[in-house]
Amino acid sequence: MSSEETKVLIIDQDKTILDSCIETLADSSLKIATVMDSAFGLEMIKEYQPDLVVVDLNTYGVPGVEALERIREFDPTIVVIATAWATTVSSTVEAVKRGAFEYLPKPFSTDELCATIAHGVEHRKIIKEAASLRREREMLREQFAAIVSHELKAPLGSVLQNLYVLEQELSDSLSEKQAERLGRMKISIDDLLDLIKSWLNVISDNGDISKIREKFEPVSIPEVITKSIENIEGHAVRKDIEVVPTVEDDVGFVNGDKVHLCEALVNLLGNAVKYSRMGSRVHVKAEKQGESIVIAVMDRGVGIPKEDLPHVFGDFYVGKSAPVEERGSGIGLAITRRIVEAHDGSISVETSLGKGSTFIIRMPAVKVDPEDLKHAENVAANTEQGESK
Repeated sequence: MSSEETKVLIIDQDKTILDSCIETLADSSLKIATVMDSAFGLEMIKEYQPDLVVVDLNTYGVPGVEALERIREFDPTIVVIATAWATTVSSTVEAVKRGAFEYLPKPFSTDELCATIAHGVEHRKIIKEAASLRREREMLREQFAAIVSHELKAPLGSVLQNLYVLEQELSDSLSEKQAERLGRMKISIDDLLDLIKSWLNVISDNGDISKIREKFEPVSIPEVITKSIENIEGHAVRKDIEVVPTVEDDVGFVNGDKVHLCEALVNLLGNAVKYSRMGSRVHVKAEKQGESIVIAVMDRGVGIPKEDLPHVFGDFYVGKSAPVEERGSGIGLAITRRIVEAHDGSISVETSLGKGSTFIIRMPAVKVDPEDLKHAENVAANTEQGESK
């Protein structure tokens, strides 16, 4: 926001104060408007649309506190400076609670007025810049949603459909192993399509990843870790990186969605491999700690700079230390965080630049009755058999 665009409205019943303000600010590039009645001033705000309002809380018309509230209701981004002759700590606190950015007691010097308004104008600039960044972020979300929907979802759906046709056409000649491979391919593509749906939920304005809770059931953590390692095994082999799992025998179950938990862990393991040096190791550990299950993914890679840490789990964040050829979309960790939080869990990171990083997931453990688990496994097996026929 350039200073030429900055509009200031001063509301005060004292004409001497208004004249003094106009004279004090005459040499600035601010556009100044004044009014002596707060009721008229509030109406004028709608047309004038100021960036900053200086309002005397004792001006006749609308009571001071109500005036502050009505300005905030009309546009909460307008910076309001409250003034008054009689000031107390409680009145100052009350004004700030009702929306005032600063409280300027009367009488004030020209220097105090100029400094307070300059501070308010700078704050307004920050507010506008933040709003602009939010709009840019929303545009990125929309663009990414379009890419995911059209460039990934449609081709994968086509591949899956062709696999079904191919399986039917070759049903008499497929060996048992070939049929198993086709089945695994169909399951993997189905999983990818489910994940794309969740991505679209995550990046849409009205998306809510917590909707996956509707499909929650007891999920075996060892099974999630095994499947996740299988998914990133090719990448690890290409970089000559060994992925070493250490899973306690009694680590148990969480209440969750297996596909999404695998995606969360695949994102962490994929990043660990990506940022690790050739020939190194990535460790994934799972253990029971009290009423929680803790999963840790550790690498001995490049680490994360201190200034990047607050942004690691944000949307579209890509670390500066990422190899150029391996830089992704920057949503992996954001999706992982949302998935973990949807499972009533938390995720954190510990890192040392040049020495590696450890990402830690903590989720509530659940007790599973063996009979219920056996029944669930039988239902799943029967479902898979039915789909393969």
